[in-house]
Amino acid sequence: MRPFVAALAAVALAACSGGNTPPPVAVGASSPPSAVQTPPPAYPEALACNGVGGTVQLRIRIETDGRIGDVQVQNSSGNAELDAAAQAAVRDWTFNPARQAGKPVAQWIAVPMTFHVPQPRPDRCFALDEQQANALQPE
Repeated sequence: MRPFVAALAAVALAACSGGNTPPPVAVGASSPPSAVQTPPPAYPEALACNGVGGTVQLRIRIETDGRIGDVQVQNSSGNAELDAAAQAAVRDWTFNPARQAGKPVAQWIAVPMTFHVPQPRPDRCFALDEQQANALQPE
């Protein structure tokens, strides 16, 4: 049977089956990684209370088992503590790995992480202010 006739026969057979056959899976299909567990970072309390925020652009490698491999800061927030908090948070993240031809593959992704200064200022900040003021007073 010629290839065109065979393809036409396959289409006709699929049409007669009432659409109950699953769609064909492309050979060599790939998919990006997908998040499983990505809890937010802990915002350093003193920075949040002092109005320090920013965005850290991270580059993370998702390994074939879905765990995080390497973590790199692509663009700093301008604050080392925020950068460190972002890096610490993503190290515990898990993903479904990227797939290529149905097999898991390691892949790098870019992750922006923004620390928004809380509004209104949390009540805990006022207690920290008082502690700092008491520490500065001479005895």
